[in-house]
Amino acid sequence: MKKKPFRLTPYQVQFLLVVGFVTVGYAIYLRYFAIEFSQVSLACDAGLQTVMCKARATATVLFKNSVFGIVALVIATLNLMRPSIVLLTLGVVAAGLGIVLYNIALSGIAIGLLILGFARPAPATA
Repeated sequence: MKKKPFRLTPYQVQFLLVVGFVTVGYAIYLRYFAIEFSQVSLACDAGLQTVMCKARATATVLFKNSVFGIVALVIATLNLMRPSIVLLTLGVVAAGLGIVLYNIALSGIAIGLLILGFARPAPATA
């Protein structure tokens, strides 16, 4: 039984683009308006209980423990073994968050593995 190569449809590519841009956009917003913005940092450290402060605290705990990078690497490895659109989407989300939120090394390796998941032998010529 011949295995069918993993290929994305145009709709899946558009979906991945939208998910990737939204994820990286939110990560940039969180990084520059919640984590690094001094007024918000001081207010959150003083005890302000808003959604922004809770998102800041959650993101800080996750990137200090390299959760974004580790999750991206695990998902990318699974996608390399058995490619699917679900794993690819989750890998793009985790790697996008990891690249922007200080888990650059592990997320970079995960992005390389996600790209390597598209590698397949050339079609046989007749």
